[in-house]
Amino acid sequence: MILAGVLSLFSTVAVSETFTFTAIPDEDESQLRTRFDKVAVYLSEQLGVEVKYVPVKSYSAAVTAFRNNQVQLAWFGGLSGVQARRLVPGSEAIAQGFEDQFFKSYIIAHHSTKLAATDSFPVLNDYTFTFGSKDSTSGRLMPQYFIESNVGQSVDKIFKRIGFSGDHSRTISQVEAGVYQVGAVNYKVWDTAVEKGEVDTSKVSVIWQSPTYPDYQWTVHSGVDTVYGAGFKDKLTKTLIGMKDKDLLDSFPRESFVPASNSDYEPIERVAKAIGMLD
Repeated sequence: MILAGVLSLFSTVAVSETFTFTAIPDEDESQLRTRFDKVAVYLSEQLGVEVKYVPVKSYSAAVTAFRNNQVQLAWFGGLSGVQARRLVPGSEAIAQGFEDQFFKSYIIAHHSTKLAATDSFPVLNDYTFTFGSKDSTSGRLMPQYFIESNVGQSVDKIFKRIGFSGDHSRTISQVEAGVYQVGAVNYKVWDTAVEKGEVDTSKVSVIWQSPTYPDYQWTVHSGVDTVYGAGFKDKLTKTLIGMKDKDLLDSFPRESFVPASNSDYEPIERVAKAIGMLD
């Protein structure tokens, strides 16, 4: 009886452990908190444990928090997910947005450049250019890869000046304001901002869209079944894929979530190695 009581106590402690998650800061912080606080409520209701969203200030901070087990789940981009899983053996990509199976980037340009939309790759020589975060898949990694592959030179030789805005929303703002002439942006952030009337398309427009590639995903820490109980990872996966509330999905924005695996992101890892962003 005493042993059973002790085991029961340990079980209660494990289940009562707060489950924490974070997300790469790819947009304005207030938008992220609105989005992910709602997700925390949904996860808590479905999983039966307290769930807390932990904001971070940078992509690298999200990866560090995951590595240190300060968070057990993260909404990563393609590259940050690869980085995190390399640091935490046994961690897994478990779900991705339906659209993340075939994500894409836009190259946008200020109207003063006179650059027009084209299916062939645009001539970008000698313009000023901004990426998003240095570790962004859609705002840096893949655009850099596509630019260098099409032009045949490294980006530092193509552009007059290169910047890193920090997130996709700021990339749009900086190109619209003419701080940079050209930039690379996540197509979802651009399309949503245009739909909401937050972009002056007489000042900035899309001139090229990339081929598709895998991007954002939910990655879970190894060992969650030990802390939160047997079968927790599977229950979490089903909960994410089972997210049907339109308000929650619109906040990403995603049509739905579908299963994902680490192997889905091997193309991202290969590209990161090819352009020197991974060992």
